[in-house]
Amino acid sequence: MNKFCVITNREKDNNLEITNRIVNYINQNGRECILLDDQDPTCFDHCFTNSELIPNDTECAIVLGGDGTIIQAAFDLSGKEIPILGVNLGTLGFLAEIEKNNIYTALDYLFQDEYKLESRMMIHGNIQCNGQSIYSGVALNDIVISRSGFSRIISVCIYVNNELVDRYRGDGVIISTPTGSTGYSLSCGGPVVKPDSHVMIITPISPHSLHARTIVVSSRDKIVIKIEKSKKTQEEEAIATFDGRQAILLHTEDVIKIKRSKEETKLVKISDTSFFEILRTKIGQSGD
Repeated sequence: MNKFCVITNREKDNNLEITNRIVNYINQNGRECILLDDQDPTCFDHCFTNSELIPNDTECAIVLGGDGTIIQAAFDLSGKEIPILGVNLGTLGFLAEIEKNNIYTALDYLFQDEYKLESRMMIHGNIQCNGQSIYSGVALNDIVISRSGFSRIISVCIYVNNELVDRYRGDGVIISTPTGSTGYSLSCGGPVVKPDSHVMIITPISPHSLHARTIVVSSRDKIVIKIEKSKKTQEEEAIATFDGRQAILLHTEDVIKIKRSKEETKLVKISDTSFFEILRTKIGQSGD
C-alpha cells in the first residue's frame, strides 16, 4: 500500500500526537497520506468525515478511536470500497486491529503488502410512512427500534419473508449483523456470532413476555417491522437508529424494511489473532 488517509476521533487524541506520528511515519517512508477532520462541518446526514475529500485511489483508511469511530467511518466511507485499519484508542476495541504500541510495525506490514482483507456484511434499512419512504440507510452494527419516551413500552410485529414471526411488547427490538452481535444485542441476551457469518439477528429489548427469544435468520431473508399502537393517547410510538446515529421518529403503522446491504465494510487484518481469542481477551475471560 502506498496511499492512505487518516481519520481521528479528536476526543481520543485531542492534541493529535498519535495521529501526527502516523502521518509523519507514512510520509517519511515515501508514501502519501492525507489527514481528515472527523467532524467536517460541510458533511451532512450525520456523517463526520467528508468522503468527497478522499482521493479515489486511496488504498487504506487508518481510523483512530474506538469501535464507535470505526463504525462511523464505515458509514461515511460506504460506497468508496476503501479498506479500514482500526487503531484502538478506546476500551474494548473489537473492530480495531492494532493497539497504539505497535503502530509502526503495522504500518510496515502495510507498506510490504503483508495483510489480509476481512469483509463484514452490512444491513440496509428503509423506513416507510403511509407507503412512502422517509429514510434509508446502512448499518455495520445494528438497526435499533426503541421506545421514544420514559416509562413506555412499544409493540412491534416482526415479519420474515412476509410471514409473521412474533409480536414483541417491550422496550424495542434490535436487528444486528454478525459484527453487531457483540454489541447492544449481546447485552440484551443475543448470541455471539462469528463476524464472517451471513446472518441477521433479531433480539427483543426487555420483552414483556417469557417466551420472547432471539431469532437468527439468513442474510438472504427480508425482515419487516411494523409499529403497532400501544396506547390510545400515544402518537409517537418509537424511534429508529442506524448504528446509533440520527434518531428517526416512528408512529403507529410505520414500517421498517431491513435486508442485507449490497455494500460491505472491508477491515484490514495484519495479525493472525482469531475471533475467539479476541472475544476471550476483550470480554475478560482469560484462556488457559
